[in-house]
Amino acid sequence: MNVKTGSYLIFRSLCCRGHRQSASRPPKHVPRRTGFSPAAASKCDWIGPPDRLSNLRPIIYHIPENETPLERTLRHLRQDTEDWSHEFWTNQNFTFSKEKEEHVRSQLSSKGLSERDDDGRKRTLSSEEMAVFYKHFLDKNMTRHASYNREWYGRNFTITLLMARVALHNTWRTLTGQTRGTGREKGKST
Repeated sequence: MNVKTGSYLIFRSLCCRGHRQSASRPPKHVPRRTGFSPAAASKCDWIGPPDRLSNLRPIIYHIPENETPLERTLRHLRQDTEDWSHEFWTNQNFTFSKEKEEHVRSQLSSKGLSERDDDGRKRTLSSEEMAVFYKHFLDKNMTRHASYNREWYGRNFTITLLMARVALHNTWRTLTGQTRGTGREKGKST
């Protein structure tokens, strides 16, 4: 890793972005954008802390001044994939938490126990009792997870190919001495 790459990775990990939403109810609409925007002079993607609901780190993608149509396509596909993945994991994690709480409640009530002990602490189940829930949850959602994995691999394969095309295009432009052409009209931003 060279100094430029190392600096880039450190710089992009310093920015924070995210949103807060109650975990007690399912998200109706998953907001992805914030009002935050990196400085115009910024040349890097900015990555925030893990989202509270999806556990994924949100990314604000850098938009080059003279972004080519190929670079724009790549950026839009990356953002769309991030939004899609965020929505999937937000919903999946919400469902998991809700079903886990229901399982714990039902197991405690079948033993004739309340949710809290005499000292007011929340009761828990043993790891063996929770393993039954985890296995049942994974078995029940196996098709959904397999479908997500297939889609995720397809999207990332496409992103990788587009990244290779952008790198080859930029290398060719550098070798032939071409200047960077504008990919978007003045005053128009995406």
